[in-house]
Amino acid sequence: MRKLKLGITIGDVNGIGPEVIIRTLNDKRISDRFIPIIYGSSKVISYYRNVVEAKEFNTSYFEGFQKMYPGKIYVKNCWENKVDINIGKPTEDGGKFAQFALLEAVKDAKAGNLDGIITAPINKHAMQLSGFKFPGHTEYFADAFEIKESLMMMVSDSLKVALVTNHLPVKDIPTHLTKEKIKTKLKLLIKTLQVDFGIDKPNIAILGLNPHAGDNGTIGNEEIDIIRPVIVEAKHNNIVVSGPYPADGFFGSGQFKKFDAILAMYHDQGLIPFKTLSFGNGVNFTAGLPIVRTSPDHGTAYDLVGTGTADISSFRNAIFLALDVARNNRDYAEMNKDPLRKKPKLTEHS
Repeated sequence: MRKLKLGITIGDVNGIGPEVIIRTLNDKRISDRFIPIIYGSSKVISYYRNVVEAKEFNTSYFEGFQKMYPGKIYVKNCWENKVDINIGKPTEDGGKFAQFALLEAVKDAKAGNLDGIITAPINKHAMQLSGFKFPGHTEYFADAFEIKESLMMMVSDSLKVALVTNHLPVKDIPTHLTKEKIKTKLKLLIKTLQVDFGIDKPNIAILGLNPHAGDNGTIGNEEIDIIRPVIVEAKHNNIVVSGPYPADGFFGSGQFKKFDAILAMYHDQGLIPFKTLSFGNGVNFTAGLPIVRTSPDHGTAYDLVGTGTADISSFRNAIFLALDVARNNRDYAEMNKDPLRKKPKLTEHS
């Protein structure tokens, strides 16, 4: 069976992305599992190879998808401009070059040349300086693939958290919460758990919006008017779903362990407990796209660039998850051709 091709965008050239890419792919036990294509600049990769003293790390020049071979790491140059690297600082150029890499990887994915994309971290301020109009990767990918609704998920071995709203100011969250939006996100979550993670009948918990999940309307009515009706309707449709749960007690008591996934109402409600429990091992996964997209659960880590101390576990897990989901997608498509085949299960980084 052919090896999967995964594109890896370089992220902010002043951030930790190039370093963790090199240090991760420098382990042949990882890089030999697939064909990696780094979207960025061979000059930037060479610069950081010297910074991290990975003298044995070698890349090959990208000559086209028909001229790629297992066992090699390719770099696709996405710009010709001279790069002034300012380690540890957000700059307009850092955002601009990150955009170039994203655009090129998405173009190749749309053409069917990639099985998935792993994105190294970007700095939102640097991206805005360069004219990037999206609040994050998730929104960019949804727009690029013309998807009306995608789903931001954080995934680890023991926890899966999905978000109804992503990168919104807290004051704007209630106005973006509707029954239809929650239903749409719930449907996306169920589909990705079944198709991408091989969970036939997922058991899902839904969190409330307000403290104590509104306390029967004492601290807000969103649970009564918006969230609970969605849960009731889902149960009538034989979906295994419970809630709305107060977020603090739900995570603090360990109740989350009983569920396959949790649907949170907003960014920090889901990501604070996730990163508290799984930081360094978690993966950002975008569900609802026609391709697989993952990312490490950390940012540009400007303070760690060049020190050699940054933990590469999350980036490594982002690669493993992309491989597992891409294989599951492939197996799921084959299963639909042959309904007698068993539904695939998520492999252990196979």
